[in-house]
Amino acid sequence: MRQLYTLVLYLVFPGVLMRLLWRSLRSPAYRRRWAERLGRSDIAPRPGGVWIHAVSVGEVQAIEPLVRHLREHHPALDLTITTSTPTGSERVRLLFGDDVFHVYCPYDLPFAINRFLDRVRPRLLVMVETEIWPNLLALCARRDIPTLLANGRLSRRSARGYARFGPFTRQVFSGIRGVAAQSRADAERFISLGVPAENVSVTGSIKFDMRIPASVQEQIQVLRRAWGDRPVWVAASTHEGEDEQVLAAHRSILKQVPRALLVLVPRHPERFDRVAAQVVRQGFNLCRRSLDEPCGENIQVFLGDTMGELPVFLGGADVAFIGGSLVKVGGHNMLEAAAQGVPVVFGPHVFNFSGIARLLRDREAAVMVEDAGGLAVQVAAWLQDASERSRVGENGRQVVEENRGALQRLARLVDDLL
Repeated sequence: MRQLYTLVLYLVFPGVLMRLLWRSLRSPAYRRRWAERLGRSDIAPRPGGVWIHAVSVGEVQAIEPLVRHLREHHPALDLTITTSTPTGSERVRLLFGDDVFHVYCPYDLPFAINRFLDRVRPRLLVMVETEIWPNLLALCARRDIPTLLANGRLSRRSARGYARFGPFTRQVFSGIRGVAAQSRADAERFISLGVPAENVSVTGSIKFDMRIPASVQEQIQVLRRAWGDRPVWVAASTHEGEDEQVLAAHRSILKQVPRALLVLVPRHPERFDRVAAQVVRQGFNLCRRSLDEPCGENIQVFLGDTMGELPVFLGGADVAFIGGSLVKVGGHNMLEAAAQGVPVVFGPHVFNFSGIARLLRDREAAVMVEDAGGLAVQVAAWLQDASERSRVGENGRQVVEENRGALQRLARLVDDLL
């Protein structure tokens, strides 16, 4: 079955390259560094280090505590971090600089994986959240490189999809040496697909272990002064088809809270200019962060079109809407806002963060809305009620504090495999 899977990969590979070219029309970074995706790179870490694969921005952000732990407790080990997207690559550079080796992850083709492994020769591979690649796992097993799935999550829908491949799925999943699952439900799904029960631990989500650096707090204060003494809500990590709904909600909010400012932060940088044009086209007064334009009282929409500043935007806002949830993307991390005591609202499509979303709602730290109309009602209500905002935000802060500790449990698993 793996041979058939590999054959299919080779057959569709020209289409994969065409997709990279198509994406590069909007984001030129996708046409660069193709050699890395085929296992070629100039990096030369010392053999016996740790390879961490984090697909994009969210996963890179999630592994920051683990990277800190490895740098502190295993300083002699070189760390290689791979991503699959340019935005993830940029986030690695911003967070870790030259402290780690970074390239794109090779495609799951045997020649590319083997070429990469020959170059890096890791002692351990740590994959983040849902990175299950048959050839990668098989070739690591052949070289006796243990594989650990960190912050592992598996939605019911994804589990059903994997289960359709029957014995092949069980063969692939059985090769994973360890799974650090976010929840008991995630753990049970991994076991049902073939990961030996003794290899699965419930560690919780390391996203609860985030820390807001003092430098970020200082930036929040500076930005908040620039925004002025006015109600501010942020729409974080929005996607195509979602910006329109957010702007419609903001138009309704302005009727009740005329001085309200929307901080709109699209998820992907290639969309910044299009979203800016859309805001202007709809008649809103706009300023852009990247242009360092003044945000006077006449500004209705502040476009967060920079990389790495989302925690600052969230911390400076009174209310946070978390995107990817009014469209069927699956949502994004709500904890960055909750950890800073900011009340959270999201749409109905949060299957990528279902456990965290449920926990926040159960603890009255977040509210789910069905559409743009519901978003407008909830945001306007919070912007006009400081005491309720404070209560909900404090609930979120407490949820994050109470659920810290996943990093220590994950670190023990990593240390055991090292």
